[in-house]
Amino acid sequence: MRLRLRQLVIAAETAEAADQLKAVLNLGKPYADPGVAEFGLENAVFAIGEQFLEVIWPVKDDAPVQRFLKRNGGPGGYMVIFETDDIDAARKRLDGAGIRRVWNIDLDDISASHIHPADVGAAIISIDETRPWGSWRWGGPNWQKHAIEGELTGSILESPDPNTLASRWAAALGVPAVTHPDITRITLEDNEALNFQRGDTVKLEGFCITVRNAMKALERADKLGLESTGDGVIVGGVRLVLNND
Repeated sequence: MRLRLRQLVIAAETAEAADQLKAVLNLGKPYADPGVAEFGLENAVFAIGEQFLEVIWPVKDDAPVQRFLKRNGGPGGYMVIFETDDIDAARKRLDGAGIRRVWNIDLDDISASHIHPADVGAAIISIDETRPWGSWRWGGPNWQKHAIEGELTGSILESPDPNTLASRWAAALGVPAVTHPDITRITLEDNEALNFQRGDTVKLEGFCITVRNAMKALERADKLGLESTGDGVIVGGVRLVLNND
């Protein structure tokens, strides 16, 4: 079964985080998916290479994401979306392991299942099968036109017990976790890495992104008054670790 990282999602309180993300990374025109209204949300989806960065924010008081924002104490990393070529096998594995699917959809061009965050920890996982491989309904009908150069190379997840967190993600994804001296890692087929490290809380802490000119991105972030982290910048409660293309 093929599996690759396709989209990373920030949950924010307002659209300001989307504006900041666009400005810092010099992203193209975002897609506003009307389908997220089902969850009481609005969103902005930005294409970077053949992958996507999404910011969601609630527009209804009873939107489920409000629980995340309250628990997290503000915005932060919310979801990681993977593309597979065999959703049936993925669903069978999840069901056999007792990992709950909380939302499922089957359309002509895409099938997807969201995994209950309590069963994996740190974030919602979505596993999506596209038809054809490489298409992406969630990016909008003209996402290629608006994509910038770059790629998402991974994510950073924190936990007081990173090995246990990694093992839960490995079970959900069907990809082994390997423990290194200072970090535990799940590596996908395109060398995208899910990095699990020790932290005080369980959360999706950072996104690893390769861009055309990381220094320029950091300069734009500084002009906006955003917090620098040395290797990147904080946007929407998420540490963006920036590397040069």
